Amino acid sequence: MKRMLKYLTLGLLSTFLTANPGIAAERISFFYPPFGEFSLPVSSLETFAKEGKIDRNLRFYAERATPEQLAQLRELLQIRFNVTPTLVSQVTYSPVGEEVLQRIGELLLTDSRKNGFYALRSALILSAASSEGLSITNLLRKFPSNDVRLNFTEAVKIVDDLSQLLKTRDKVVAALQKESLRQSTSSEVDFSKLPDLRKPGNLRWQVSQFNLIDPGRDRRLPLDLYLPIATAENNTQPPFPLIVISHGVASDRYTFAYLAQHLASYGFAVAVIEHPGSNASRFQKYFSGLAEPPAPREFIDRPLDIKFLLDELQRMEQADPKLRGKLDFEKIGAIGQSFGGYTILALAGAQINFDNLNKNCLPDNSYLNLSLILQCQANELNLDSYQLQDNRIKAIIAINPINSAVFGDSGISQVKLPTMFIAGTQDIFAPPLPEQIRPFTELPNPNKYLFLVENGTHFTFIGESPQESNVLPVPNGLLGPERNTAYSYLNALSVAFLKANLLNRAEYRSYLQPSYAQYISQPPLNLSLLQSLTTDELNQVVKQK
Repeated sequence: MKRMLKYLTLGLLSTFLTANPGIAAERISFFYPPFGEFSLPVSSLETFAKEGKIDRNLRFYAERATPEQLAQLRELLQIRFNVTPTLVSQVTYSPVGEEVLQRIGELLLTDSRKNGFYALRSALILSAASSEGLSITNLLRKFPSNDVRLNFTEAVKIVDDLSQLLKTRDKVVAALQKESLRQSTSSEVDFSKLPDLRKPGNLRWQVSQFNLIDPGRDRRLPLDLYLPIATAENNTQPPFPLIVISHGVASDRYTFAYLAQHLASYGFAVAVIEHPGSNASRFQKYFSGLAEPPAPREFIDRPLDIKFLLDELQRMEQADPKLRGKLDFEKIGAIGQSFGGYTILALAGAQINFDNLNKNCLPDNSYLNLSLILQCQANELNLDSYQLQDNRIKAIIAINPINSAVFGDSGISQVKLPTMFIAGTQDIFAPPLPEQIRPFTELPNPNKYLFLVENGTHFTFIGESPQESNVLPVPNGLLGPERNTAYSYLNALSVAFLKANLLNRAEYRSYLQPSYAQYISQPPLNLSLLQSLTTDELNQVVKQK
């Protein structure tokens, strides 16, 4: 009934607005104290976006911007988001979407100076439904108010805060890169004479597909299990150490197939699971209006999925002759990206910190850290002490993990395992400073590694999926530079880390030092490694002018 009412409301809204073409924003206005009222016709922005021409109305503002800023503005105005009106409706009527729109509505007001929430929602849907598609200029055209009034004071504050955050990030990244480069000069290892871990290993492998059913939670868990093929020639015999891979939001088990295949070629059994409450298929149904949005319970169910997976593999290993003796449950590692990074940190002992969630989940904070929009959903969970740790896991790799609010310093400090963090310096969805660099300083195990990928984004390490493409409408500009180089980094570093810390193969520690990062680094995705960083050292860098 709720969904029917939503679509009936949407239909009436669409009919009313399209029947009244005069209800559309013609100007962007703002009050800039003490200088007074300013405005800019939307048509000036449209002309600039389409033709690159600056008319007399835009010239006043353009003269106060740098050429780089104008180029960035035009690029932003030209972005067309490939989304359907159903998708936009689903997102903007969801609790998370409504919260985001409320916050944006505090910046973009109607001409009566009211929160632009409802106007924004209708403009987004109607823009997506139009032949021109969803873009910023079309959104402004569909805004059901004669003027879009910009809350200039609040906008300037947010821009200043973001600018300061980016300056701090760049300062920290530069300092860490400099330290990594300094440490790399002391190495005497000739990596050209060592095996190239970026290349596949000498083992063939096979993949088997399963559908695990957890009746207690009504969860169907698709699983791909990659197993090396042992032969007399390759001198590798089972049982094989087991690696579990957890994907991010709106992703699936295929996006890290390249990594699973690479690890299998080096003698690891790899179990790649799908989390049904937040995978690509679930989001596809959600965006099509056929499912509810992912629930906060995913913060609990995802780690429980991995626990159930390990239980089932132990049972299957005893019951299935094809698996008997193939899996080494004394040597289990876990890899996760984004929400999957959260998942494996929880399994490794990080604890949900509700006090920290309350402190960090304030309305203004998500402007500075988009991952808080997701993390703060955990605040809707019952205030219980959840037992998510799994002691069978002995080492973890967290790629772009989200954790600053949901765990905080005290929560992340409970992770006692060897840990590798990977961060992209241009990640706007899980910013590196709060989500990877600062948490790295809280890890107590000395076997910890922080890899920084310059120009890396939140999507840099995600492979292509043959099953669900473009589930999230991410513009190409946010995907980052060509990603094959990043895949080769992750392949090599994962082999080295897991061989050294899961199998205690000392010869692989040569690869886990700054000089190896410099050796394989390729622009524009320049790679740096830090093996230690204290909170005090990080704070000193942040405070430097």
